[in-house]
Amino acid sequence: MTLSRTSLLCSLVFAAALLLSTALRLWLGARQIRHVQSHRDHVPEAFAGVIDLQAHRKAADYTSARQRVGLWHSLFSAAVLVGWTLFGGLQLLARANTSLFGDGLLAQLLLLGEFALIGALIDLPWELWSTFRLEARFGFNRSTPGLFFADQARGLLLGALVMAPLALLVLWLMRGSDWWWLWAWLAFAAFSLTMMVVFPTWIAPLFNRFEPLPEGEVKSRAQQLMQRCGFALQGLYVMDGSRRSAHANAYFTGIGSARRVVLFDTLLGQLDARQIEAVLAHEVGHYKRHHIQQRLLLTLGLSLAGFALLGWLASRVWFYTGLGFEPDLLGGNQAAALILFSLALPVFGVFVTPLSASWSRRHEFEADAYAASHSDARALGSALLRMYRDNASTLTPDPWFVRFYYSHPPALQRLARLGLPEGAAAA
Repeated sequence: MTLSRTSLLCSLVFAAALLLSTALRLWLGARQIRHVQSHRDHVPEAFAGVIDLQAHRKAADYTSARQRVGLWHSLFSAAVLVGWTLFGGLQLLARANTSLFGDGLLAQLLLLGEFALIGALIDLPWELWSTFRLEARFGFNRSTPGLFFADQARGLLLGALVMAPLALLVLWLMRGSDWWWLWAWLAFAAFSLTMMVVFPTWIAPLFNRFEPLPEGEVKSRAQQLMQRCGFALQGLYVMDGSRRSAHANAYFTGIGSARRVVLFDTLLGQLDARQIEAVLAHEVGHYKRHHIQQRLLLTLGLSLAGFALLGWLASRVWFYTGLGFEPDLLGGNQAAALILFSLALPVFGVFVTPLSASWSRRHEFEADAYAASHSDARALGSALLRMYRDNASTLTPDPWFVRFYYSHPPALQRLARLGLPEGAAAA
């Protein structure tokens, strides 16, 4: 394949961005490991007496171990990406697919499915290692091989059933007018809004069991909190997160009548009623401070820009050839355009990660402030510390790693914002 000057420039820009983004990930990851390990043998003064040295060391070792796996995975992912693009992996797959099935819509859909399946198989060893070696080593894994592979099978089948109709519609639209990207975005927006209702109600229960919060002090406090906040929920649910992991969490999901707050059963085993009330207040704070709506609007806005960009790139030969793919000049490149765009976009998206992380941390501070004004700030602080300890989250992250990646503020910053300047001792 002979490259034009524009195609060659595209290849060079892509390669440079991939090299720079991978180097940045490795540098930040190495900084995180170094910083965490250098503070491994000393509990920060603000947490002395609440977090013991053994728990602090476990958090340091767990954080470092995860980060080391992440560094190797970054290198591996970069190599796979080069294989799919500049080394012609996607070209070989597309040629084999075309020779067997032609270039019709169903053949294009099949190419998307083949790419997704191969990607899942490539990443499977990393998921197995993370679950059954890394998580198990630190006492967090509770999954079994049978449950793990059942989850994988359900995920693939569900992904095919849910995503195939949307992908087929987008492929069909791409064969239409020059404005296909706008209609495709409208379909994507409708799909996203529908999934915010369908996922918590129908899809999530396929993987976990959700039961209403049982009667007792926790439920009583939760109901009083909702009344004080003027917040109507479809329900408060407890999820059997302990089937797969010892990690604890809580989250807000759904829109409209499907709104619900979900507590992991592990969380109920770790916190008392007052602390759980504060955690619930934090989740309600995300909604009351319009974080859910803001994130939805941002997602839709960015996806519109993404579809518009793809609509422009898909008609440029250099976009394909610059990423190692020789397009059919008579058409039939729709699936390849979607795949190449999905491969290239994250390479450049790395450089805006600090913006999204900073925005997310600001939302967490705002939700904490809301919780402090509608519940007990000290209870929230003690709940946060308990979750940091039991989830083996490091209390001494590298500042640059925090700025770049952390969607939640470090423990000391959150406690200080809650008006607990003495840190853990005050909480």
